[in-house]
Amino acid sequence: MKLATFSFNDKILAGAILKSEAVVLDLQGATAMIDLLAGGEAALEKLRRRIDSGKDRLPLNNITLRAPILRPPKFFGVSLNYADHIEETGLDRPEYPTFFNKQSTCVIGPGEAIHRPRVSEKLDYEGELGIVIGRRCRHVSYEGAKKVIAGYLACNDVSVRDWQMRSHTWTLGKSFDTHGPIGPWIVTADEIGDPHCLDVRTRVNGEQRQSFNTSRLIFDCYYLVEYLATVMTLEPGDIIATGTGSGVGVKMTPRGYLKPGDRVRIEIEKIGVLENPVIEEPEYRTEG
Repeated sequence: MKLATFSFNDKILAGAILKSEAVVLDLQGATAMIDLLAGGEAALEKLRRRIDSGKDRLPLNNITLRAPILRPPKFFGVSLNYADHIEETGLDRPEYPTFFNKQSTCVIGPGEAIHRPRVSEKLDYEGELGIVIGRRCRHVSYEGAKKVIAGYLACNDVSVRDWQMRSHTWTLGKSFDTHGPIGPWIVTADEIGDPHCLDVRTRVNGEQRQSFNTSRLIFDCYYLVEYLATVMTLEPGDIIATGTGSGVGVKMTPRGYLKPGDRVRIEIEKIGVLENPVIEEPEYRTEG
């Protein structure tokens, strides 16, 4: 199934996306998708029955897709997880996966605008496969990791390259507001099958910048889950962006940084398309 979060009549809803309709489950609010995932197989079976009944359907043109998980409990990125990306950076192949945090306030959904921050013009894209955790877990084995993954989505690990280098953890340069596009929905693990054979392509204004296959992951999806769960409890709605291939803007000649007016399109086989425009960061007023 394609599990989605969407807006309709000023309500945030969770459900499934069919070819021409959205099926609504009786869940609302910012945690609706997390509640659906936490409900496990019972919640998914309820949604399947809702689909089969033909009830509670909305035309797709009447809804607005949102980030599938509006505020992930945890949002991890993985650096240097494809050999071709390592080669273009000139860095050493890591012995262990290197994780960094993307703060959850960076998350946006399909069609929402990526802001080029006022403090930097070094705005970059990274098309990535994202893992979505579906079951609370700790100390899972490699085989057990397969059972705790709810599904997969597309991620754009938007990066502000100069700010990324200001911190050894990379968190600042990876966590600007709007710099975590995810979506367009979560495709459940049963529909994906093996996540290690998916084509990933990133285009900017129609120009292909990245093309790679998840078979080239150094640390695969199940290993990443096993490794993280050795340290901490993973929860429904946690996201792991698995890393990017070669072709990032910082390594292009001339630099291929994003600028206002650009459109970034990430397409992942069996999942779909995540597309976002780029605009200048708007003015904000501090509340209070």
